[in-house]
Formats: sequence, structure tokens, C-alpha cells
Amino acid sequence: MPRPKCRRNVCGMPDKNYFKPRGIPTLDLEEVNLTLDEFEAIRLADFEQMYQKEAANQMNISRQTFGRIIEEAHKKIADILINGKALKIDGGEISLDEPQPSCKAKKRRAGTNN
Repeated sequence: MPRPKCRRNVCGMPDKNYFKPRGIPTLDLEEVNLTLDEFEAIRLADFEQMYQKEAANQMNISRQTFGRIIEEAHKKIADILINGKALKIDGGEISLDEPQPSCKAKKRRAGTNN
């Protein structure tokens, strides 16, 4: 019996949670689900450019687990882009109750870009 997953800290829910190629009806597209913890890993590693150890600490997981999550997220995103699939961001074992310093920085930047 596998060990139960612990909840991963995420900064918040994305404003937009569905993306698809232009000009193709949604009914004709295969959909790939990117979990909220995978989305958060992409945000921290690729957008915020954090090292894996720092990002893992923020998400309350081990560095090895973070590495597995980010690898799976990169595979899904590559599949979406290469094969023209739809992306849905939803689900996962997450916790929204512990804001981290980079969450505050994200909100501050978002406020200055509007």
C-alpha cells in the first residue's frame, strides 16, 4: 500500500485554467490535465527561476519529489504544444493556507502590471 501524499503548498489558483489551440473546436481536442501542484512547480522553477531545493521547500515537499513533479509537468506541456492538445489546470493534493514570500511578490508584480 503506497504512502499517502502530503498536501503541497501552492500560492493560489491560476486566473486562467484552460488553454487550447486557436481555430479548433474544443470538442475536437484531446485534453491534458495539469494538476495544481504541477502548475505551481512550473511557476516556481521556470517563471520565478527558483532552484529546485528552494521551490521544494516552499511547496513543503522533498527536492526529489519536486524533481518528479516538474519532469511530469514538462512532459505534459511538451505533449500539449507538439500535438496540439487542450490544457486544463485542475486537481492535485494541495494546500492554499500558507502564503509564502514569493506569493506576496507575485501579487505585488501583478498589481503593478495592471
